Amino acid sequence: MSKTYIPQILRRQIRAAAGECCEYCLVPEAVAFASFHIDHIISEKQGGATSYPNLALACRPCNISKGASIVAYSGEWDEFTRLYHPRQDRWADHFELLESGLIKPLSRIAYGTLKIMGINDDARVTERGSLLERGIIVM
Repeated sequence: MSKTYIPQILRRQIRAAAGECCEYCLVPEAVAFASFHIDHIISEKQGGATSYPNLALACRPCNISKGASIVAYSGEWDEFTRLYHPRQDRWADHFELLESGLIKPLSRIAYGTLKIMGINDDARVTERGSLLERGIIVM
């Protein structure tokens, strides 16, 4: 997690752009157990700036799992692939949310992102499925 101060106006701008949902797994902040983090998409450790194009709203599990990662390795393709970038990529181009709560990867970027961030861990899929069933997340 960043120790850099992020001004409130920038935090509000990020939250508004995200629709107050995690920009990686789509869980709304209003129903989350812990408050959301402002994520440096490209971490400060990797030289990422503390500016709107490099910041995203992330739930605690996504942000903690991602850490400073910017790539994922896939043994299936024997290559490194960059992670999903909420300010440069369109979510629907890389992921599909299924009624079960599972997020299906549509690209190698998505595959790596899901793997690194644990987005399809059983408990997280169950949570999203329940939120979908109750109409809190809308497909």
